[in-house]
Amino acid sequence: MGLGTVTGAGATTTSLEDLIERAGGCAIVDGGFATQLEKHGASINDPLWSALCLIKDPELVKRVHLEYLEAGADILVTSSYQATIPGFLSRGLSIEEGEALLQKSVKLAVEARDKFWDEVQSIPGHSYNRALVAASIGSYGAYLADGSEYSGRYGPDVTLDKLKDFHRRRLQVLVEAGPDLLAFETIPNKIEAQACAELLDEENIQIPSWICFSSVDGENAPSGENFEECLGIINKSKKVNAVGINCAPPHFIESLICRFKQPSKCFDDNKFELFATRWRDSGAKLIGGCCRTTPSTIGAISRALKRSF
Repeated sequence: MGLGTVTGAGATTTSLEDLIERAGGCAIVDGGFATQLEKHGASINDPLWSALCLIKDPELVKRVHLEYLEAGADILVTSSYQATIPGFLSRGLSIEEGEALLQKSVKLAVEARDKFWDEVQSIPGHSYNRALVAASIGSYGAYLADGSEYSGRYGPDVTLDKLKDFHRRRLQVLVEAGPDLLAFETIPNKIEAQACAELLDEENIQIPSWICFSSVDGENAPSGENFEECLGIINKSKKVNAVGINCAPPHFIESLICRFKQPSKCFDDNKFELFATRWRDSGAKLIGGCCRTTPSTIGAISRALKRSF
């Protein structure tokens, strides 16, 4: 079962830091999006993965966002992880149609957040925070849909400039759609981390962002590069507000948090409840889920963190 955690990276105070403070020092990110779509009967066995529902069933996308908000999520991550303009073009859509779908991923999350917040404000003594919307930007490997986001092996033809060119227009379109945050997810190697960090500077992005790495061994990035090298790249950027781990087995998380703070085996929800406070106490500022986690998982994490706050 995948798990995502993020630690602060020292950029200037932002709405993200304000949310973390309101949440008692550790905010809750939502969980597995594709997992929950499938629970509702969606068929996403497709190179576009969960982004397919942006085309086929946008109301289901909004429903899943609402389910995570009800479970206690402080941050919604959009359904754009595997949504790319080249990916949409390969399905016969135009560039304009692809860009509109990227914008829709943000719009659906914002609409869900606003609807939920309007409703809970009338509930006396509710414990929810007004959630932030993070626009998901999956790695180049996620677009390839060949598993390379878990290996980091992109080949010699994939250069720093090629990765910047791949991410640039999607980044621009998502920012124009008005999210609160940017979430680069499942980054498997140093060169893509560098591309993302430099791109934020080149585009002068003004909203907070985080970069999350995957890890298959609890020691290094999937490419085999050590995380100290990868974090050294990120620390040069003033545009990256947090760095973290996603798509990593939960038993690796605590040591990785400690490592990140200093420059797959499945677990039931009750295990996440047990570990959430330990991860927070080790330095995690954001805790959520990815593959195979559900609103039930996020609810367990929310209850555990609020009990101990």
